[in-house]
This record gives sequence, C-alpha cells and structure tokens, in this order.
Amino acid sequence: MNNLWIHPSLILIAGALLLPLIPKAFKKAFLLTVPLLSFVTVLLMLGQPDALHGQLDFLNWTLTFGRVDKLSLVFAVIMSGMACIGTLYGLHVKEDAQHSTSWVYVAGSLGAIFAGDLLVLFLFWEVMAFSSVFLVWFRRTPESTRAGYRYLLVHVAGGLSLLAGIILWVNGKSGQEAIAFVNFGDAAYTPAGLFILVGIIVNAAVPPFQAWLPDAYPNGTFNGSVFLSAFTTKTAVYALCRGFAGMEVLIWLGVIMSLYGVIYAVIENDIRRLFAYHIISQVGYMVAGAGIGTELAINGVCAHAFAHILYKGLLFMGGGAVLYMTGETRMSQLGGLYKKMPWTFLLTLIGGLSISAFPLFSGFVSKSMITAAGFQDPHLYWAAFLLMLASIGTFYCNGLKVPYFVWFGSDKCSDEVRDRAGDPPWNMLAAMGIAAFLCILLGCAYGILYGLLPNPAAAAAYHPYNIPHLAESIQILLFTACAFFLMVRTHKIEPHAGVNIDNDWFYRRGGQAFQWFASKPVQAVDTAVGEIYRVLGIIPLMWTTRVVDLFDRAGIDGVVDGLAEKVRATGQRLRSAQSGAVQSNLAITFVVAALVIAALIYFVA
Repeated sequence: MNNLWIHPSLILIAGALLLPLIPKAFKKAFLLTVPLLSFVTVLLMLGQPDALHGQLDFLNWTLTFGRVDKLSLVFAVIMSGMACIGTLYGLHVKEDAQHSTSWVYVAGSLGAIFAGDLLVLFLFWEVMAFSSVFLVWFRRTPESTRAGYRYLLVHVAGGLSLLAGIILWVNGKSGQEAIAFVNFGDAAYTPAGLFILVGIIVNAAVPPFQAWLPDAYPNGTFNGSVFLSAFTTKTAVYALCRGFAGMEVLIWLGVIMSLYGVIYAVIENDIRRLFAYHIISQVGYMVAGAGIGTELAINGVCAHAFAHILYKGLLFMGGGAVLYMTGETRMSQLGGLYKKMPWTFLLTLIGGLSISAFPLFSGFVSKSMITAAGFQDPHLYWAAFLLMLASIGTFYCNGLKVPYFVWFGSDKCSDEVRDRAGDPPWNMLAAMGIAAFLCILLGCAYGILYGLLPNPAAAAAYHPYNIPHLAESIQILLFTACAFFLMVRTHKIEPHAGVNIDNDWFYRRGGQAFQWFASKPVQAVDTAVGEIYRVLGIIPLMWTTRVVDLFDRAGIDGVVDGLAEKVRATGQRLRSAQSGAVQSNLAITFVVAALVIAALIYFVA
C-alpha cells in the first residue's frame, strides 16, 4: 500500500471547506486550482499498477477507500475532468455554497468509483444524494424547491434499498468477503443482490424509477444541471459494470430505457427536459451493455459513459447558456437566435452531433461498441436493432429539433427575451469550447479513449471506421434528416406548450392524496378525539382541580394555618411573661414543675 496516495475526493472536500475563507481577489484562481489538482491526482494514477490504497480497519473488516484499476480509472478521469470544466462554466457565480456543493457532489461520485467495498460505496453514495439536491434548490423557485424534495425522497429510498441489500449480504458471511464489492454473479438474483441492484438502478434512472431525472435536472441552476447531468447516472453505470456485469435482465431494462427516453424527448418542448430524457436514453445503452457483459460490451459501456459525460455536459451547458441569457428554455417561446447567440449555437450543435453518433464525433466511436457487442450473439440481435432504432430519435431531437427551433425557425421570442439574448460570458463559452474540442478529438483520435478502457485486447481489435458501420450510420442520419425537414415543411412538428405526463404523476398525485388524507380525514379524527378528550377529560379534570384547590385552601390550609396561629399567639403570651431576670424564670419553672409533680402524685395515688 502506498501511504502517499491522496484521494481526489479529499482534495475536493478540503477545497469546499476552505472556499469561504479565501479572499475575493484569489477566489477565481482557487476555484480553478482545486478541481485541477483533483484531475492531476487521477492522471498520476494512470501509470501505476492496480492497487488498493487508503485502507482502514473497522470492526472485523478492512475498509478500502482507494481501489485503483482500469475500470475505476476510466470513470475517474472523465469525472475529475468534468469537475474542471463545470467549475470553469460557473466561474462567475459568486455564491460560494454553489461551488462547494458541486465539489462535494463530485467527491461523492469519485469516492463511490474508488470504493473497494460495499460500506465505503454506501457512504459516498449518500454523500452524492444529499449534496446534489442543493444544486436543484439553489435555483430558489417554488418548482425547484418541490422538485428537490421529490428528488431527495427518491434517492433516500434508493439508498435505503442499497443499505438493506448490504445488510442482508453481510448477514451470515464472515471476513472481508462479507463486504467485498465484486461481481455478484448468480447471487445477484438473491434478495440481497436484488435490493442492492434496485438501489443502483434508482440512481441510473432505469424505468420505472426514471421520473426523478427529468423532474429535477431541468429545475436546477444553469450551472448545477451541468454537474447533475454528468455524475449520478454514470456512477450507477460504473456500479453495474462492477457488480452486475452479465446480468441478462439489464439488457431488457437498457433497451426499454433507450426507447422510453427517446419517445418522451420527441414530444418535449423544454430543451433542458429534452436533454434530461436523452440522458435516460443514452444511459439505456450503457445498462444494456452491462447486461451483455462481454469484454467488448464493458469497453463500450466505459467508452460511451466517457463520451456521454462530455457531450451531455456540453448540451446542458448550451441549454444553461440559453436560460442564463434569455430566461427561457421552451422552444415554443424561442427561435431565430442564431445571429444573437452564434457561438452558443455552434458549440451546442457539436454536442448534438456527438450524441447522435455522427462520424468524426465522440458518440460514433463509443455507442457503436455496444451495438457491435450485441451483434456478436445471435440471441441479442433484437437488442442491437432496437438500440439502433433509438439512435434515430437521438439525432432527430439533439441534432435537428433543438438547433432548428431554438436558433432558426420562426422567431417566437418575446421582446424581453429577444433583447436579453446574446452569447454568455467568456468562461461559459470557454468551458463549452473545451468540451466541444474533446468531443471532436475523441471522435477522430479515438485511440486516446480506447487506451483507457479496461479490456485492452478487445479495444485494440475494434475499429469503428469500417465500411458497414459508416454506411449504416450515414443511412440513419440521412433518413432522419429527410423525415425531419419534410415534417417541418408540412408544419407537423411545431413545438407547443403543454404537460407531458410521466410516471411521476403517480407519486405527485400520491403525495397530494396523502396530504389530503392527512389534512382532512386524519385531521378530522384528530380534532374529534381532541374534543372528546376536552369534554370528557379536560373539563372534569379542571372541576376536580377546583374542588381540590378549595378543600386545600379552606380545609387543609385553614386547619394548619389556624393551629399555627394559635401556637404563635401562645408563644407571644409566654414571651410577654418573661421578664428577662434569671431568678424570676427559675421561680416560674419550679412552680410549674411542682404543680406537675403534685398532679402526677394525685392521679397516680
């Protein structure tokens, strides 16, 4: 064990605590330095062999805070890098708490990535949940407040499921095996394994647990949503690769996710909700890849998670720039902003082409690895074809719908929105530019990404720029583009305001029903019981206390006080009989004694 190993999460947490103490003149430099140090710390691990660091004896176990291997490192590199980009994007935000919360959130994600056992995993899992909710609440609108509470309730429920699974898993086992975070294999279908799985897929936004994501992420702050889009779901994807690779049910869940997210994105009007639904769709590819579980599939999951964090962060940065500059994110209230926001349009378009798996962009070299792994097994052709079908909706929404109706199309902006529109501050454009550059770099020089993947042999054998892959991709993209512009010309797809009902309807309505039940029937019963208690309990008790009080004052106090008064009066009389002369007092004493003795002799005789 290397005693000099420094956990990148420790750097971020220390920075979060120190940030409020930093003088204003040095604050921006400090903001850039802390996540950069964390990123460099991760990069320094790349040349080291697999190892365990940060071990701590606890009860009968050894907790491991730093399991460093190729699977954890590929996620750690992109997550620590995204912390740098996200901090640069929000550099001009003056509220220290927003930056500190973001760093603690990233620290929770990195802590879960490097966790070598289930207890450390759970610890950082909860750090993620309880810190990330503030990125929603910091927007300080009534809807963000409500969305944050719903987000927290869902993640607390997921955390309890994870904890329950860990407790069941530990029960009956001894030694380090009891808390080891390894592939569960056949034990994944035991009650303990299923509880742990549910706790993880809640964070992955797997249906039917997906509604929290499009509910919370669009209600976050313009910069907070960038962090939210990158960490929670991908940390869950890592956990699936680590503990549940090859679990067949994940293939079904992943395919459902990919189609579900696309369908809702197609009908969505708000650009940030649209991007949120596409997180569900793209994470579906990763969940399906984890379910396939082959070396190529796991490589595809890692590569796609790496690329997704970049291009989805870029899309949310573009949506955040529109929100920050115009105050509006509904496509039905936008349009014609190209001349006002040219750089925002160009950089967001790169994110849209990347997520659409356009050749020369990052999604092209990552997403295809998962579908290729599906085509390796004839029994999984259905899954591979359905995943390819989902890519049609991805290009339709991110590469065509959003760019056209926000920056081109008919101008539906109000005068206020039009006057406010413009490219955002330099730091926001710089962060978007870095992410866009990396999306293109990874799409062209994909060997950089493939060199980080956990299965080097499978990565070296895969070549994305082959004729069949290029042909199928170009056909899908051209077909989708033709269909889109045909529908535009015939006015079939104009964005319109409305509410798309997701399954969050059930817990929203369930919450309202519970509130009604608590405030009406339960309150009525409580009021009735209180009235009965008042009539049958409080009122008789008050009368009883009055009677007791009267008896106390007139009876007890009267007798005691009267006797005391008589004793005091007698004492006063005896006191007046005292002259102060010793001789007189002795004479009186002897007389009284003689009378007492005479009386005793008389009565005894």
